Amino acid sequence: MAKLGEICAFQSGGTPSKNKPEYFGGEIPWISTTALNGGKINEADAVAWITPKAIRESAAKIVPANSIMIGTRVGIGKVAINTVEMSTSQDVISLINIDEDKWYKPYLCKLLLSKKDYFNSQARGATIKGIKIDVVANIDVPEIDYTTQRKVAATLNKIDTLIFLRKQQLAKLDELVKARFVEMFGDISNSRKVPMQDVCKIITDGTHQPPKFVLSGIPFLFVSNIVTNEIHYDAEKFISEETYNELIKRTPIEVGDVLLSTVGSYGHPAVVKENKPFCFQRHIAYLKPNNSVVNSEYLRCAILSTDLQRQIDESVKGIAQKTLNLSEIRKLRLPLPSLSLQNQFAAFVERIDQQKQTVQQSLEKLELMKKALMQEYFG
Repeated sequence: MAKLGEICAFQSGGTPSKNKPEYFGGEIPWISTTALNGGKINEADAVAWITPKAIRESAAKIVPANSIMIGTRVGIGKVAINTVEMSTSQDVISLINIDEDKWYKPYLCKLLLSKKDYFNSQARGATIKGIKIDVVANIDVPEIDYTTQRKVAATLNKIDTLIFLRKQQLAKLDELVKARFVEMFGDISNSRKVPMQDVCKIITDGTHQPPKFVLSGIPFLFVSNIVTNEIHYDAEKFISEETYNELIKRTPIEVGDVLLSTVGSYGHPAVVKENKPFCFQRHIAYLKPNNSVVNSEYLRCAILSTDLQRQIDESVKGIAQKTLNLSEIRKLRLPLPSLSLQNQFAAFVERIDQQKQTVQQSLEKLELMKKALMQEYFG
């Protein structure tokens, strides 16, 4: 077993002063951690172009082609191999002088990617956390023959490709739902619209006072638990059954109700699809649809429509932290087609959700397989 610091040298990067225009507009591609994609990068990935003068007079340096780059701040653990000479910010460390007869660089990239959780655990800093070169240098590198290194990298690449394809499938299925919504309801966007308060029995939000949390129990959800049409119950905070019974009086959650994020990443709706107890913070709005006039799935997709999202963007308040207030939610106006048409759309969404579930299960199996192989190959 070798240490990474024993098989390469490390070169730090730097950012030329923005106050010196003569440092920019040159022919040297310069990148930050945003360019590190896990594979290969070139001049097309540059976020700026700098001059030889910037190299001579600032901390920026030329990184030789075919070096391994790793993010050490603002993107810790991201990696890439540059196929052309370039320069990097101080948030990127480049691994150079690697013996290419002994070490297969894509294999070393996979090794570094497998240590991302470890790198994050070692990050230090008050405002922006980062890792030191020593943390990277002390990584153990299994000393296996070059042919085996290539096989390991190829196997992991195949799994990464399959994972990417599964994620693409999920995205395309979501797009199919959006297209179906426009196909069925797009022509009624200029028809009579009703305010949100007319189609919901309750419009309120979660608890305003932080409850007493316990080590385990009923999940207490935050905005991060709400994504488009998905509620993640893997909470970090829990409440007791007694607290739950008190809070649920205000938000009597049932299957078919809609949650809507209102702060930060505002405007994301999700339908409650599982009959399980939970409560949530005040930055999540609670909408109980009147099922005699509106279908939950129609309501969710209506909120995601271009028209409703425009209304939401125009309604949010605040500068540092934009917030969608309950009063504004109640005033949002949406078309209200016949309930039978809404139900047809909901049936279509249900069929798509079944397909998504199959793809999601395949994705999860692939991610578990990748994790197991990473552990087997790299420990």
